[in-house]
Amino acid sequence: MYSDWTGDCVKCFQWRLMLLHVIVLGLFTGVLMGQSVGPAVDDNNVLDVLDVTIDGPKARLVHEGGQDFVGFWDELDTSIYWKVRVVKGGVAKVFVSQAVPREYAGSEYAFVVGDQELRSKTVGTDEWASFEEKEIGEVRLEEGVIEVRMKPMRHVEPNLFMCLKAVRFEGDVVVEAVGEDDNFEPIKTGDSGYVRDGVRAYYPADVVDVAGYESLMMVEKLPIIQRFSEEEKTGEGDVRFEKNEGRYRATIDVPMGGNVYGGGEVTGPLERSGIKTKFWNSDNFAYVRDRGSRLYQTHPWMMVVREDGSAFGVIADSTWRGQVEVSEGMIVFTFDGEPFRVLVLEGDGPEDVLMKLGELTGKMKLPPKWALGYQQCRWSYEPDTKVMAIADEFRKRRLPCDVIWMDIDYMDEFRVFTFDKQKFGDPKGLNNYLNERGFKGVWMIDPGVKKDDESGYGVYESGTAKDVWVRDAKGEVYEGDVWPGACVFPDFTRADVREWWAGLYKDYMAQGVSGVWNDMNEPAVFSGPDYTMPMTNLHEGDDEISAGTHREYHNVYGFLMVRASREGMMRANPEKRPFVLTRSNYLGGQRYAATWTGDNKSTVEHMELSVPMTLTLGLSGQPFNGPDLGGFSEQLDGELWAKWIGFGTMFPFVRGHAMKGMNDKEPWAFGEVVEDVSRVALERRYRLMPYFYTVFEAASRTGLPIMRPMFMADAKDQSLRYEDRAFLVGQDLMVVPRWAEDVALPSGVWESVSLVGEMIDDEKYQADLKVRGGAIVPMGPVMQYTDERSLDELTLVVVLDERGEALGELYEDAGDGYGYQKGEYLRTTYRVVMNGRKDIRVWIEGREGRWKPIERKVVVEVWSDGEKRMGVIEREADLEGNGVFVELSGMKALAQ
Repeated sequence: MYSDWTGDCVKCFQWRLMLLHVIVLGLFTGVLMGQSVGPAVDDNNVLDVLDVTIDGPKARLVHEGGQDFVGFWDELDTSIYWKVRVVKGGVAKVFVSQAVPREYAGSEYAFVVGDQELRSKTVGTDEWASFEEKEIGEVRLEEGVIEVRMKPMRHVEPNLFMCLKAVRFEGDVVVEAVGEDDNFEPIKTGDSGYVRDGVRAYYPADVVDVAGYESLMMVEKLPIIQRFSEEEKTGEGDVRFEKNEGRYRATIDVPMGGNVYGGGEVTGPLERSGIKTKFWNSDNFAYVRDRGSRLYQTHPWMMVVREDGSAFGVIADSTWRGQVEVSEGMIVFTFDGEPFRVLVLEGDGPEDVLMKLGELTGKMKLPPKWALGYQQCRWSYEPDTKVMAIADEFRKRRLPCDVIWMDIDYMDEFRVFTFDKQKFGDPKGLNNYLNERGFKGVWMIDPGVKKDDESGYGVYESGTAKDVWVRDAKGEVYEGDVWPGACVFPDFTRADVREWWAGLYKDYMAQGVSGVWNDMNEPAVFSGPDYTMPMTNLHEGDDEISAGTHREYHNVYGFLMVRASREGMMRANPEKRPFVLTRSNYLGGQRYAATWTGDNKSTVEHMELSVPMTLTLGLSGQPFNGPDLGGFSEQLDGELWAKWIGFGTMFPFVRGHAMKGMNDKEPWAFGEVVEDVSRVALERRYRLMPYFYTVFEAASRTGLPIMRPMFMADAKDQSLRYEDRAFLVGQDLMVVPRWAEDVALPSGVWESVSLVGEMIDDEKYQADLKVRGGAIVPMGPVMQYTDERSLDELTLVVVLDERGEALGELYEDAGDGYGYQKGEYLRTTYRVVMNGRKDIRVWIEGREGRWKPIERKVVVEVWSDGEKRMGVIEREADLEGNGVFVELSGMKALAQ
């Protein structure tokens, strides 16, 4: 009765790809006409079959042609249902996505929501897997958890009903599936124990090769060094495993009073209780798909801070499609495919746990210093003369900036590793032009390689000759449409393919390219199901990675791509530190690339959301990240830009960006007043560059985040647990955005400081910057780019603690290259002690490394109660030994 099932599915699937491509190209055309762009299909308020419970003997979940659906639904006594949370109630239209050949159409079914029942009939389609959406009526949804059920009432043809793909509610409602527990069964915990001090590894009994467990997120294998008994598996933070057909689940209890954080790139608040995050890297323009529950990256990691301030972290070590849900005192990880390992990291506090995470999954490599500067981007600055004009405008207006970005339009018809001969005919000359003015150029490279049999495109020809492309379920080279049209995609699970990809960077970097932007690498495929490859595509693997389907390796596709990109850049420029920015990544990917939070919007909501998003990535092992300042999509007004840049220059990654068709978003684009606001914000960043570089270097050694939540100032302070508007940079600098009201502040001394003469209490846009009591924050002069000149004048911003003391650190090296790994750096610890009412003693408490700074003077600023008192030391060398006694003068009441 299901004859020719596979062939019919494939034919129908191909037709649907062509249709979706037309839709996407139509949307892109809208962009060129100044319209906004978004997903072709709204997948909010959708009940997917992966969340369904089958109630009866004759139906099952089917995966064919890159689609999931309920099939073989052959008897009247089998119904299906979802457990659904109605977050926002109201009246909603109901749409059913179903398929049945026309000769079998007309079967009756009931759609039941509480005491409401809609009756409908199946509608004929081309084949069993050619789905069409049909409106069946309206229901009223009340807030709370409800059951939504579908059941057949009459078959037109005995034992033939329909295939069901999804149910969608349309209206001013918010609905989400919450899953069903009944179809999971417990399984025993297998061989488990300690793999590091304070790190426990749990394996379900279904894992048969514990010693050979494959993990891409971990730096190295994790053999068990001490097994624990059955009795030791029953304490707090231990793991319970379950499974059903095709999925595995692990549950970890959250202790009473504990707060949960993490999950990587996520929307929503910093504290994650009551939130579900989906692990399926997705091109999610403006975060609208699935209401932002899945974005571009996967970080299967959560951290719990207990009531007493101690903490533990949980890693679910799987690359498969999955999710994590935090609810009812539990963290629940669920993944398709194979059984997975869970690691529990115990710590005295959040810092201890995060350092353990860095030890296991790797730490960010120290970037070149120029990557810490302000960066300007647009889709796209074209032609090359426009790029030069933007750079010149920054210098003319004295607006500090280090990087100009080249988006996709620089390429020859979107062929990666090429340059448009008309618009960018001399890329090396352009990069030289930028370098001479203190700029670096970062250029985009996507994974999709244009299928081109006619023009002599070397990348496609060499890749085809080496047979590097991903193949579909039939073993044919997979083709999917992206910007160039038909594309093929490297299989990065293969070592030889990564080697080939890395080799492409030699000639490319020789054009003077300073940094690389790997975009669209989820991978995004316009013509693919769910805007990516079919899950049934095949990956061959290598000695390190087992062969598998795209369902298993989708979430690490971008991770493996940037691994190869970084390797290629290092070979091409062995004396320079590479800078790679990626849109898609995976836990552990901080070893290879920085990231940003994707295609956000120019709205107040996304401005405020940028803080918890950046914080959560930092709490998930990725210190070098930030949002597009001002928002990527939609029109931006000067007021919002001023608010955003007023605190946004304190993010780890600082880039202004704008989408094609949107208004100009450079700092001068909004008039003189906003330009002045931008200049102050940028000058504050550049004055703080010595502190930022010091914090970055520490992050590269420890794995600790650069931008930190307020609760890391005092993990025992319950009032800080939910604060996600203000934040810390390192441990000594607090940033309070001007728009943030009633901010929860840690106890102790935190003193507001002025960096470039801004009047602290009169500021409308600039964030309130506070220095911790007992800290010394090193600063330099205002510069137009990071290496405009050496740190010839050092300023120490001092806030004394209750005992009249302060301590701080400054890290220095060449700013690029690898000499620092051979001891060519200088880490200096300064100490200040109040000597009297007007005098202080300043000295160097310790120095490490062989880097030799130039002779410089040191300005000491001591802040207290909004007032600054200053002293000057003409020679830093005088701070050696017993140091210098400094008389403070120049009292300035900045708070008035």
